[in-house]
Amino acid sequence: MTTRGDGGWPALQRHFERHLGHLFADRALLLQALTHRSHARVNNERLEFLGDAALDLAVSRLLFRHWPDASEGELSRQRAHLVCEPMLHRLALQLELPTLVRLSEGEARTGGAQRPSILADAFEALLGALLHEASFEAVQAAVDRLFTPLLSAGGSTIARKDAKTALQEWLQGQRRPLPQYRIHAVHGRDHEQQFEVDATIELAPGSEPLQARGHGRSRRIAEQDAARQLLERLGQAGE
Repeated sequence: MTTRGDGGWPALQRHFERHLGHLFADRALLLQALTHRSHARVNNERLEFLGDAALDLAVSRLLFRHWPDASEGELSRQRAHLVCEPMLHRLALQLELPTLVRLSEGEARTGGAQRPSILADAFEALLGALLHEASFEAVQAAVDRLFTPLLSAGGSTIARKDAKTALQEWLQGQRRPLPQYRIHAVHGRDHEQQFEVDATIELAPGSEPLQARGHGRSRRIAEQDAARQLLERLGQAGE
């Protein structure tokens, strides 16, 4: 689907009306939401900031309605599960964003159109554009439309504990010290940084510590990845 020229505009409008339930009127705003920082000075970073906040609230309201008896902790874990990069990447693919996102030639050549971080950011920017042009109610309707099938696919079970929480609780049950997390390295440009974080646990006094190195586009994601690896090595991944 092309985004160049006025001839492609009606098709682009219909595409997002079908997926988001909204017919965009502001062509420049929608194209900005699809524009990566490598492509132009006016890009989707500010809209991503807006969409990120709107997404958290809209998903929170959806979960609050969907699970009326869930605790705050359970709802928080489920929200974290739904707004994580892999889930947003999945929804970005559903919206066909790899064919629509606008990148520099260099970024496109290196596979930027398939990069999960770029697509997840574009997804949030679209919600930001929707909020800016329409209303929060329009964002809520789009989130309900896109995320409710994910809840149905998972049945009525609240998402399991995140890896850091599960690892901490397992160690506490074993009366062992809590994990230690340390940033090993940070790579990439400011907006596309990749973190490497080492997680270390002590299983017995005087024994060799167990360590794993996690990766992610934020320190929090990298810590979760490291904790998940440790749980798998401890045989606790299913807990």
